[in-house]
Amino acid sequence: MNLRRLIWNASWLTDKQRIEWYPAFWLLRPKVLELSPCWRKVTILLPHSWIATNTGGSLFGGFQACLADPIAAMSCVKVFPGHSVWTRSLHLDFKHQGLTDLELKFEMSAEQELQIKQELEQKGRSTPEFEYGLYQADGSLSTIIKARIAIRAKGYTAKKGI
Repeated sequence: MNLRRLIWNASWLTDKQRIEWYPAFWLLRPKVLELSPCWRKVTILLPHSWIATNTGGSLFGGFQACLADPIAAMSCVKVFPGHSVWTRSLHLDFKHQGLTDLELKFEMSAEQELQIKQELEQKGRSTPEFEYGLYQADGSLSTIIKARIAIRAKGYTAKKGI
């Protein structure tokens, strides 16, 4: 078992610790500010630190992408247990420089959850797109995130031509 799986599956860790200790996040030093039951709403602080800052003084886009990438998929793993889940595509639109700490704010609506559940029951797969963002300390939107997540029944195989 690798370290990532050990951390993700360790029963002695809280869900907040699973995120903060996730190996891909170690240099990011994220702080979970809010984590609702089953991960339907997640808010994470991405600190503006010397290691995360580019020559222009803003947070590296790569640091933002690293934090943004797995959050929707992690949420879907919790909401739809027993399925294979991964990020199919990720798009970041940098609207403003991240000159302060940034807060990643993700939320899965009840409508999205119901639609995904129906697709999983009918087709055995769903590929929803989530839109969320990274916000500066003053509440202004810095980066728009669009993540398309692949959710498949365990053992699902695509039919040819689909």
